[in-house]
Amino acid sequence: MYVITGATGALGRLAVESLLTRVPATQVRATGRRAEALGDLAARGVDVRRADYTDPASLAAAFAGATRVLFVSGSENGARLPQHRNVVEALAAADTVELVAYTSILHAQTSDLVLAPEHAATERLLADAGLPTVRLRNGWYVENFLGALPTTLEHGMVGASGEGRFDAASRADFAEAAVVALTGGASAGDVLELGAPGFTRGELAAEIGRAAGRPVTYTDLPVADYTAVLVGAGLPAGVAEMLADSDRGAAAGLLTVPGDDLARLLGRPAQPWAQVVEQAVRAALVTP
Repeated sequence: MYVITGATGALGRLAVESLLTRVPATQVRATGRRAEALGDLAARGVDVRRADYTDPASLAAAFAGATRVLFVSGSENGARLPQHRNVVEALAAADTVELVAYTSILHAQTSDLVLAPEHAATERLLADAGLPTVRLRNGWYVENFLGALPTTLEHGMVGASGEGRFDAASRADFAEAAVVALTGGASAGDVLELGAPGFTRGELAAEIGRAAGRPVTYTDLPVADYTAVLVGAGLPAGVAEMLADSDRGAAAGLLTVPGDDLARLLGRPAQPWAQVVEQAVRAALVTP
């Protein structure tokens, strides 16, 4: 039984779809906090169960009989560790788990990004529990930069990453790689630093402009100023600080990938980031 957590989120849902191309639906269990949102998967024969990282009883039911589990990290900054501890304890109690693939962060044990400590601690929790684990240290999704395309097209892009590179890949490629790892493409103990040849923010802005047929500028700001811009745009202070810190990390080389683990898992090159950008820009330009 393959179990995907976070199946109501974008990455988890893509992982379920990828897994269904490899194994029968009867061997797939999709879990999430809102199981009612997974009704279409249930109609296709997938076992759908509620799994809330804050509710240990739901986790025990979600992992009953599980053999291979994609553990998609939680999304609540500052709350991940207690939630992840619940997941690890439930996985350890299940007794049937042969492999866990955990979606971590690039260079988790050495990075000084504000996002890193919770991931590093989760990696240690999994090891201390004796769970056979593949650490999928994901880089940034290209889609992270494209959520505000209309604003970017009108006003340009701002950030604080200087000439730092983001070795990003599409969310779909990260999801497929996770499923490959779960279905035999990786072994317990593997530490995979995942990403693809990427871009600076300046290169990204130029590519957005090329795809849109208009100039798009990039303005580099100090981290504090970029944080203020994000807060002014309506983001909560904690989220703004996290995003600005990620740019700081990129400038320091923390979001580059040392090898080709993603391409090796996929058995092909990752989708080029410029192609992801072009598709997103086309969609943005035709949206009313």
